[in-house]
Amino acid sequence: MSKAGGNKVKIAQIQHMVHKDKADTAEMLKKECEAAAGQNADIVALPEMFCCPYETVNFPAYAEEEGGFLWSECSGLARKYGIYLSAGTMPERSSDGRIFNTAYVFDRHGRQIAKHRKMHLFDIDVKGGQRFKESETLAAGDSINVFQTEFGKFGICICYDFRFPELGRLMALKGAEAVLVPAAFNMTTGPAHWEIMFSSQSVNNQIYTIGTAPARDSLASYTSWGHSIVCDPWGRVLSQMDENEGMAVSEIDLSYVEEVREQLPLLRHRRTDVYKLEEI
Repeated sequence: MSKAGGNKVKIAQIQHMVHKDKADTAEMLKKECEAAAGQNADIVALPEMFCCPYETVNFPAYAEEEGGFLWSECSGLARKYGIYLSAGTMPERSSDGRIFNTAYVFDRHGRQIAKHRKMHLFDIDVKGGQRFKESETLAAGDSINVFQTEFGKFGICICYDFRFPELGRLMALKGAEAVLVPAAFNMTTGPAHWEIMFSSQSVNNQIYTIGTAPARDSLASYTSWGHSIVCDPWGRVLSQMDENEGMAVSEIDLSYVEEVREQLPLLRHRRTDVYKLEEI
């Protein structure tokens, strides 16, 4: 497949260790956004729970209402550096006291242009193996989110959400040409499914997929696989980090989405007379 020139977007993925102190997190964000802006990044992407150690007991303790300290820090950095900031996820406390795993996206003026609450909660209890239940402290979201940028439409979802092919397809049908996925696969699921999940969602929906994870901390109770990744609409891995802290800058071309869809018109060939996918 050849790539045509067109709507190019430079994306900086920040793969960092998670700090326990919000002030340290804010300092880290300032340095990383400045560095990304110095490389002319259009979009800066952060990991899932970039500001909160990934344990269910921590989610209520770190939760803020929309517009809180870290929300304001992210909005201000997007405005200061003239970037789109996909602010990973942070625990959000709603007005009725529920806690959500929430992704915010800010535009170049610091305005919130998207918000996604994790829809599929990571509840596993493997006999003799891993146990982790987000539902012990988190509530589930219920919306599919696609937002407009100057480059085209992006979708946003969170980690375990992206394992469900229906969600990727619905975002594509709503016009998404790329999907941002703040995530934190672990040392079991990461080696097994991380790359293949992003590649398969890219192939099936003919979109770019951008997965951004925390760096690996072997001393944490929940150990991230890392390996922040970008896949193109042909399913190829354009960029993949290792487990360490760092920043990866990738350029994607949204015009390539239409090129792939013209050559292999999967979305047009769906048999909606036989089956259909209904949005909730």
